[in-house]
Amino acid sequence: MKPPFRADHVGSLLRPMALREARADRAAGRISSAELREIENIYVRRVIREQQEIGLKAVTDGEFRRAFWHFDFLAGLGGVEMYESDQGIQFQGGTTKAYGLKVTGPIRYVPHPFVEDFKFVAANAGGTVPKQTIPSPSVLHFRAGRKAIDTHAYPDLDGFFADLGAAYNAAMQDFAAAGCRYLQLDEVNIAYLCDPKQLEMLRNRGEKVEGLLETYAALINRAIEGRPADMFVSMHLCRGNFRSMHIASGGYDPVAEVLFNGINVDCYFMEYDDERSGSFAPLRFLPKGKTVVLGLVTSKRGELESKDGLKRRIEEAAKYAPIDQLAISPQCGFASTEEGNLITVEQQWAKLRLCIEVAEEVWGSI
Repeated sequence: MKPPFRADHVGSLLRPMALREARADRAAGRISSAELREIENIYVRRVIREQQEIGLKAVTDGEFRRAFWHFDFLAGLGGVEMYESDQGIQFQGGTTKAYGLKVTGPIRYVPHPFVEDFKFVAANAGGTVPKQTIPSPSVLHFRAGRKAIDTHAYPDLDGFFADLGAAYNAAMQDFAAAGCRYLQLDEVNIAYLCDPKQLEMLRNRGEKVEGLLETYAALINRAIEGRPADMFVSMHLCRGNFRSMHIASGGYDPVAEVLFNGINVDCYFMEYDDERSGSFAPLRFLPKGKTVVLGLVTSKRGELESKDGLKRRIEEAAKYAPIDQLAISPQCGFASTEEGNLITVEQQWAKLRLCIEVAEEVWGSI
């Protein structure tokens, strides 16, 4: 049993309140890291079992051991530090907790706790496929840019991108050695490049926008270069996901050719749950041998989509890409940060069951 699957999910799931309280206790020094680990283990085992029980073929740890979908992994690289910032990331309607990342020295891979986290999922996956999600390397640049990168370590950005790609490649090899054969890069920034307001923000910050898409594509390709022949790599694209809020808007048209034909991943999880994502027309660039997982079911709101409506959307997408190269999932995770989206646990599982039911009815299996 190997991906791609006709019904899948991006990765993060709503954290149980008891787990969130345990993490707060650890932060306050009321419990030890070993005690927290045992509590996390209980809830990770449980959420793996819940994914299996509804019929998913790929399972994750729900990202239960993280506070953020991106900072926790990136701060584990050598030369990268997480710090308390003056302001969190601004969304349409609110901001995240005030943390940021900075590059303080040469970027390098050091043994990463996420590898041990993956091993735990794999040991408990049973007959399902353990999936590992990590942020795309582009996040380290896009989030703060040149000003967050030490000029002594990197007088120019060529060295920065070279070291970052090499560190990610070493991480990929470490995951592969641990048995990971389903790796996902959460690549939100290429979707952000479709939004004129985000491009303006980059320019105002002093970044060079021209050629940035190609720079990110080369960086991702370096990160997964030389992966095992049987390792399946997917890429998730969205426009921001925090407490049911978003950041960016804009269809995939400006990036589609490079996205599908210049980046060496096998599969794309693409946000398509509302008009902010544009039309399906960019799917016409999808080459043979690759899959697009249509993120038609929203993780931001609890109301359940209709099967007929989802089937019509799949039919519309199939005008641009062969239906046997398509699949379905929620448009993003349910908890990109530990706070989670404004949706109930019951609604979360109902939406994942809906994806499975639609996949079975459209493609005959998942």
